[in-house]
Amino acid sequence: MNEQDVTWYQNIQNGDQRALEALYDKYEKLLFSFVYKMTQNREVTEEVVQDVFLKIWTKKGMYDPSKGKFSSWLLTISRYTAIDFMRKKKDSKDFSLEERDATHVDDTSLEEEVEWKEDTKQIKQAMKQLKKDQQKVIILFYFKALSQQKIADQLGIPLGTVKGRIRLALKHLKEKLHMLEEKRGDINE
Repeated sequence: MNEQDVTWYQNIQNGDQRALEALYDKYEKLLFSFVYKMTQNREVTEEVVQDVFLKIWTKKGMYDPSKGKFSSWLLTISRYTAIDFMRKKKDSKDFSLEERDATHVDDTSLEEEVEWKEDTKQIKQAMKQLKKDQQKVIILFYFKALSQQKIADQLGIPLGTVKGRIRLALKHLKEKLHMLEEKRGDINE
């Protein structure tokens, strides 16, 4: 867990604008890349990232350190914010993909990039250990941003089964990731 992130978050909760700027500087590029993969639209991605930081600034007590890493939580709220945003835009028929091929200069720090790639590698490794049906729902839900109902429709299975598979897959992923982290800790000692 990055204690600096948690400290910044706590300071933001107390109205410290510099802590918000520090957090923004650290994560803006990473969140942009993450959200852009979902939206494929530069303007929408910028709005989503702004919305995420606005939520952090205005809503109190959203992050609970006992429930996991700050960066994972941040990616989760970014994902849900992007999904909500795309749904609203889709409903208003205002969602444009004209900047689909726009590029974004990614100047994420080397340390963050290495950490991100390491986390990604571990998640992929843990994903491979899941059952095929669990892998499929995780990919559709987290990487393709489909709703649980759309996954159920696409796979031709009941909604409750989708929810159960996601819940089980996340439980197994958490266990696998914990085992991988312990293994990595043994290697580093």
